[in-house]
Amino acid sequence: MNKRLAAIIILSILISCKEQQKAPEKQEMVKKEIIEEPQKQVPFVWQGANIYFLLTDRFHNGNVKNDTTLNRRKETGVLRGFMGGDIAGITEKINEGYFTELGVNAIWFTPVVEQIHGSTDESTGNTYGYHGYWAKDWTALDPNFGTREELETMVKTAHSKGIRVLMDAVVNHTGPVTDEDPVWPKEWVRTDPTCQFTTYENTTRCTLVDNLPDILTESDEAVELPDALLAKWKSEGRLSNELDELAVFFERTGYARSPRAYIIKWLTDYVKDFGIDGYRVDTVKHADEKAWAELYKEASYAFEAWKKKNSKEVLDETPFYMVGEVYNYGVSGGREFDFGDKKVDYFNYSFDGLINFDLKNDAKNDYESIFKKYSSLLNTKFKGKGFVNYLTSHDDGQPFDKERTQSFKTANVLLLTPGTSQIYYGDESARDLTIEGTEGDATLRSYMNWDDVANTDSTKTILAHWRKLGKFRNNHPAIGAGKHKRLGKKPYVFSRTYVKDDFKDKVVVGLDLPKGKKSLWVKGFFGDGTKLYDTYSETELIVENGKVTLENDYDIALLELVE
Repeated sequence: MNKRLAAIIILSILISCKEQQKAPEKQEMVKKEIIEEPQKQVPFVWQGANIYFLLTDRFHNGNVKNDTTLNRRKETGVLRGFMGGDIAGITEKINEGYFTELGVNAIWFTPVVEQIHGSTDESTGNTYGYHGYWAKDWTALDPNFGTREELETMVKTAHSKGIRVLMDAVVNHTGPVTDEDPVWPKEWVRTDPTCQFTTYENTTRCTLVDNLPDILTESDEAVELPDALLAKWKSEGRLSNELDELAVFFERTGYARSPRAYIIKWLTDYVKDFGIDGYRVDTVKHADEKAWAELYKEASYAFEAWKKKNSKEVLDETPFYMVGEVYNYGVSGGREFDFGDKKVDYFNYSFDGLINFDLKNDAKNDYESIFKKYSSLLNTKFKGKGFVNYLTSHDDGQPFDKERTQSFKTANVLLLTPGTSQIYYGDESARDLTIEGTEGDATLRSYMNWDDVANTDSTKTILAHWRKLGKFRNNHPAIGAGKHKRLGKKPYVFSRTYVKDDFKDKVVVGLDLPKGKKSLWVKGFFGDGTKLYDTYSETELIVENGKVTLENDYDIALLELVE
């Protein structure tokens, strides 16, 4: 054997040995790839969604250039003027991951259509339309809130994170009359009488409050567009385009050019243009109920049209969603709302859900009473539909915990009760609801307490609790949309199960647990040897003798299967 051949052989042996040394690493990598299965796809279910409701002007300021527009410079009552929050601010918080960390899978923001330019002079002081419920022009966005481009960006950003977007829809009324905002024509609105709320007639054919012109939603008579609106569009250079679009809409639908039909067209344009996933409909009981079925029909048409044009941005096949605010409606009375002389089932007029005013009172009861009641309702009277639970809102002066002394219980009740949950901005950070000098509902609408979120330890602790529960809820449709069953009385342990097609979700939760060592009874739900994971304490467990044992100082456990 010559020296060259010998050298080649020796080199080959060395290379082979080196490769064999690397082989275990390669084998380990392959092994890991096989073990790490893709995460189970969790279906989105509106009946168990986690909605975050915010006042656009009071949440976060993303664009300081639009803080003052339309010469809105008058001094106002406390918390009754614009404070700078905007659409860009919502987008910024989406990008920061704030909603994702909170387990939020839908955002409901107050209306952003153009508001009256002037202010109302009331006993509470001057008030501008900062809240978004005083529309002047449904076809335009208010410059204080942002631009169409910013709205498009916000919706796209939310969708990219798997978050749905609910737009607040106001059909019942225009904004108040001011020196800068004339009343709409009498063919469009009534300006009296003021509602008495004792019969169907004096709740629907009246003005909600003084100086809030009521749209004639019951009318099928064709009306002309207001001269003031036509002049506005002309000055903005879009009169011809708006008229052409209206002609196409009415030709396609065959609707009479009634007041409600115009507004339906204007509102559904936002669905068609931006892919809005649903509406939260304002003041439902104060309008003719047939308006809602038409609104849903046209919104669904617009949603499907958007999907066809934007197939790559479609989240899934979930249809358009519509939830209504029927003030003082509670699920305890069933599906119907009682006007005194007439009952109306708004679910028969295309609503998927109604906001439930009962939970704030039910929250005073023990957990089992609450959960059992709502699970039963969701799976019987409301099967195929749903309801949205809340404990704080923008216009309910009697929230569950106005003093913010029960933030942990608020989270437990709201996020673990069957049905859709609605977090009101600042619930998760104990935002102050008792602002000195405010009148009426203004105290509920303070600016989001971002400084506390960033710098206050007690706020950080509260927020961490809300985040753990919110993420668990988002990861498990069984919490909101599943069936409830108590497994143990002391300590209190319950299960939730959700089954749809080939997807099955099973979880166990323990509440009011003792500190230190504790055993949670899961017999009959999880068998012995089952591997579980407590997402709250981040602990792996194995079921033995029908129970799992934990040792920590937490009074809550959130148990899921280890896949």
